[in-house]
Amino acid sequence: MRPALLNPLFAPATSLPGIGRGFARLIERLAGPLVLDLLWHLPSSLVDRRAAAAIADLEEGRIETIRLTIEAHKPAAGRRPYRIICGDKTGRLLLVYFTVKGNYLERLLPVGAERIVSGRVEFYEGLPQIVHPDLVLRPEEASRLQAIEPVYPLTAGLRPRPLQKAIAAAVERAPELPEWIDPALKEARGWPSWKEALRSVHAPRCESDLEPSAPARERLAYDEIFANQLAVALFRARRRRRPGRAIVGTGALSARVEEGLGFTLTAAQSQAITEIAADMASPHRMMRLVQGDVGSGKTVVALMAMLKAVEAGAQAVLMAPTEILARQHHATLSRHLDGAVEIGLLTGREKGKVREALLARLQSAALPILVGTHALIEPDVVFADLALCVIDEQHRFGVGQRLALAAKGENADTLVMSATPIPRSLMMTVLGDLDCSRLWEKPAGRLPVLTRALPLERQSEVVAAIARPLEEGGKAYWICPVVEESESADVAAAEERFRSLAPLFPGRVGLVHGRMKAAQKDRAMAAFAEGATRLLVATTVIEVGVDVPEASIMVIEHAERFGLCQLHQLRGRIGRGRDKSTCLLMYEAPLGAMAKRRIEILRESEDGFLIAEEDLRLRGAGEILGTRQSGLPQLKLADLLRHEGLFAIAHDDARLVLERDGALESPRGAALRLLLTLFRRDEAIRYLRAG
Repeated sequence: MRPALLNPLFAPATSLPGIGRGFARLIERLAGPLVLDLLWHLPSSLVDRRAAAAIADLEEGRIETIRLTIEAHKPAAGRRPYRIICGDKTGRLLLVYFTVKGNYLERLLPVGAERIVSGRVEFYEGLPQIVHPDLVLRPEEASRLQAIEPVYPLTAGLRPRPLQKAIAAAVERAPELPEWIDPALKEARGWPSWKEALRSVHAPRCESDLEPSAPARERLAYDEIFANQLAVALFRARRRRRPGRAIVGTGALSARVEEGLGFTLTAAQSQAITEIAADMASPHRMMRLVQGDVGSGKTVVALMAMLKAVEAGAQAVLMAPTEILARQHHATLSRHLDGAVEIGLLTGREKGKVREALLARLQSAALPILVGTHALIEPDVVFADLALCVIDEQHRFGVGQRLALAAKGENADTLVMSATPIPRSLMMTVLGDLDCSRLWEKPAGRLPVLTRALPLERQSEVVAAIARPLEEGGKAYWICPVVEESESADVAAAEERFRSLAPLFPGRVGLVHGRMKAAQKDRAMAAFAEGATRLLVATTVIEVGVDVPEASIMVIEHAERFGLCQLHQLRGRIGRGRDKSTCLLMYEAPLGAMAKRRIEILRESEDGFLIAEEDLRLRGAGEILGTRQSGLPQLKLADLLRHEGLFAIAHDDARLVLERDGALESPRGAALRLLLTLFRRDEAIRYLRAG
């Protein structure tokens, strides 16, 4: 049940004066449907409407407020707009209107009257003018003039002044709430109370009040971060209370497989395997993330974890987001296992008797390891004793899908993997309830990838440059551009590039894109892996997991359209073999500042963690993780970069709160329940009630 104290904020925006259904629809599109959503819609700038001294002091381009005498009206004629001549002791100014209804302007601005006018000043033929003034007031209405006026982001059809009034009404409706921030922290940071902070952020007095470091803004940002961290801490505490199962392997299978790998595990891999083994052996349910750069060896770490389950007489499953990646994992794991353990594959393509036989072996415990796609969570997929779920590229699955897989085992452990390095602040926000193992190094012998950038007009040179390596048995990827976030347009671009390249390399060019049927994609990938084709034209469907060690050239067309992390992921498909590798970033000139910086960073570094930090700085969290299903809370008040230091403070305070008052029953605990509700983290309170 929501506390009654917060009901006014969770009321629809239409409950505020002057907001009808049409206006409410615009507000919902901009901020959300509730009064609360208006509170979180912060001003992005301000307008200084303090009165100027005189017409002679006006500056072009500035919003000025000035007291004028109306001297004459000049109605619109031909292409000339309606003009009103005004003056003071120092000069004259024109008020210009392009749309006029009836005698409205004659009533608003009668000749001989004084008016206070506010708007942006322009100069036309040496004379100052204001086009469609923002405000026109009689002298006795001067008190209505807001000297410093907040400016809010808008949406099409929504005008500034009605939105300002709606937000002001929402602020007045906000109740006084008990303090949930630790008093010592609040005093040390110089933060106001919650209600004072709300009033302050919506009534900025100067530009510095708009800065993320301003006390009021920082306090509200901390509230949002703290609510998130407390919810995460509650989820983690509940998970730790839930029973797990101790999975202890003999080590025999692991040792046999490791000996046959043909390479030595890195220190990071060994450490991750040790951490996972300890988690699996504990009586608590494991929830661990293995985070590593492209090519850091996450698959081998996952394999060793799965072998622990098999050694204990149980089963393990690995779920991948695409069929290409699932089949890649199945092939890689089969190669490493070399017959030591049977491993099955289940995707949407396995049907009929083949599927029935596989599921029968799975249910009878004859099949210890299964790899697959979303097909794994179908109701008829039943395990005899599932002990470990491995989820690759976890952010590409919805929470429900991850839980559905884990539910197929009794108290099964979960290991999630991500090849997208995540900055620390984002890590705490999105995955704070997971233990984390980082693979910070790549296997020995990996050669650096030479990365070059060149304009699109040099495409013929690029084609000529890759011709020789292809003649000598090399392999190359040609990645086609992202086109307006449209898969169909991406496919069209890939098909067009395929048609242009195929005649130049007869019989040696393949094509892969997301609209192809699974069997077609597999045939194209197999032809490329086996050498039947040498140049693979593709969309970003090959971004993650595709492993063809002989491929040593990557051409990325329209590189300026890709995100930094995405470029890094694509580049990670090469540099996996013994040959030196080259990544060619082709761009359309001239480059914008952000695109230029992305390409510079990629040329300078192959460190995925550094690249992720830079991508966060350049584009924000959403681009790093992709879609909303990643679990990323939609932060409205906090800035992941500018408020980065607040995450660690909130993380530590949330842990301390639960150590002292795990059920949130103290006076501060009651206030924290309000905080969780305020930021829609009510599910954490339900966890409390569920014990």
